[in-house]
Amino acid sequence: MARPQAPRGTEDLFPERIPCFEHIFGSFRGVAERAGYREIRTPMLEDTRLFVRSLGEATDVVEKEMFTVARGDTSVTFRPEGTAPVVRAYLEANLDKIRPFQKFYYVGPMFRFERPQAGRQRQFYQCGVEALGADSPLLDAEVIGVAMRTFAAMGLEGYELHVNSIGDRRDREVFRGVLREHMLAHLDARCDDCRRRIERNVFRMLDCKVKDCQPSNRSAPQFIDHLTAESRARFEQTLEGLTAMGIPYTIDPAIVRGFDYYTHTVYEIQAPQLGARSAICGGGRYDTLIPDMGGPEIGATGFAIGVTPTLLALEQQGHPAATPREPNVPIFVAPVTDGERMAAFQLVDTLRAAGLRADTDFEGKSLRALFKAADKRGVELMLVLGPEEAAAGRVKLKDLRRGEELELPTDGALADVLRQRLEATEP
Repeated sequence: MARPQAPRGTEDLFPERIPCFEHIFGSFRGVAERAGYREIRTPMLEDTRLFVRSLGEATDVVEKEMFTVARGDTSVTFRPEGTAPVVRAYLEANLDKIRPFQKFYYVGPMFRFERPQAGRQRQFYQCGVEALGADSPLLDAEVIGVAMRTFAAMGLEGYELHVNSIGDRRDREVFRGVLREHMLAHLDARCDDCRRRIERNVFRMLDCKVKDCQPSNRSAPQFIDHLTAESRARFEQTLEGLTAMGIPYTIDPAIVRGFDYYTHTVYEIQAPQLGARSAICGGGRYDTLIPDMGGPEIGATGFAIGVTPTLLALEQQGHPAATPREPNVPIFVAPVTDGERMAAFQLVDTLRAAGLRADTDFEGKSLRALFKAADKRGVELMLVLGPEEAAAGRVKLKDLRRGEELELPTDGALADVLRQRLEATEP
C-alpha cells in the first residue's frame, strides 16, 4: 500500500518551519495590539450563505474556489477569508447595539480551491484586522499604518503601498456604465474570464492579470476621475493621514479589490520581487457589508496579510527569520553510560519544573555523538553525568558558548546557576 500523502495544496509544518510562521504572527500581533486591536477567533466553518451574500455570487471565490460540505439541509463552507466571519460574530453578539466601535485582529488558516503554485495553496494562513462601527477616513489611514508597520516589524524591505478609491454605491453605479462601455470595445482581445465578468462583475476585469488584457486595462477610465466631490474629499483625507504618519504611497487605478463589499479606499501592499503576483496584503473599507448582513448603517475597514507570499518575500531577501531552523533546546543532560540514564532523566525533569528548557538522550547515543549533535539543536549548556558525578550528587557543566567547564552540585541551586548563565550576555 502506498504511503498516505497530504491533500494537494496543503503542507505539513514541521518544528523547523514553525518559527518562520511565528515570526510573522508575532510581529503582527505586537503592532496590532499596540494600536488597540484585540484578538478574535471565529470557527473555520461558516454557513455557506454567509460568503455568497458577503463576497458576491459573481466572484471567483464563490463561483470556483469554496470548499463546501452539505449534509441534508445544512451547507457549510471552510472560510475562504476572514472578514465576513468577524462581521457575523460582531452582529450575532449584538455588539452593534452594546458597543458599536470594535477593533479586532485574527490569525489563522483559510481555504480556497485554487491551483497550487508558488505563494498559493488550498489551505493558507492569513492575519488581518477589522475595525467595525466607524466611518472616519482617518481610521482607514490607521489600519493601513498597522499593515505597513507590521512589515517593518518583520524586517521586510522594499514593500510598496498602492492605494485607490472606488467610491460609494452611487459612484460605482455611474462608473460601472463608463467602464463597461470601454471594455466592450476591447472585448475580443480579453480572456474568457473577462468575457464572463463584463456582465456579472465588470470591475473584476481591472484586476485581471492575463497579459493580453493589460493594454485595455491601462487605457481604461479611472475610478478616481468619476468620484463625487464628497468621495474625493474623503479619499484625500485618508491620504493626508498617511502623509502625517510618514507612509509613502502610490495612487494605483488598477487596485479595485475583488469582493462586492468594498467601498471607498482600497489598497494592496506589494513586494515587487515576487513578480506578477506581488500582493502580500490587501484591504479596504466595506461600509455596505454590515447593513447587507442585517446590521445598521455603520462603517468598517480592514486588511488581510498573506503569510505564504510574505515568507517568500522574506526568503528572497535572505532574511534569517524565513530560514527553517531547529527549535532551541539550551540545556542538555548527557549520561556517560547506561547506568546514569535514570539520574539524567530525573535531573531533566527537575530543571523543567524550575521553568528551564532541557532535554536528555533517549536513543542510546554515545557522549561523542551527543556533543556532535548539540550545535544543531542549539544547546548552550551541556551537563555531563558520569558514574562518579552521579555518586557524588554533582554534574559537569560544559558552557559551549564560552568554552568553559566546571563542576556543580545537583542541588536546588543548580537551576538558578544555569538560568543566570543563559541570561548573561554572550562573551
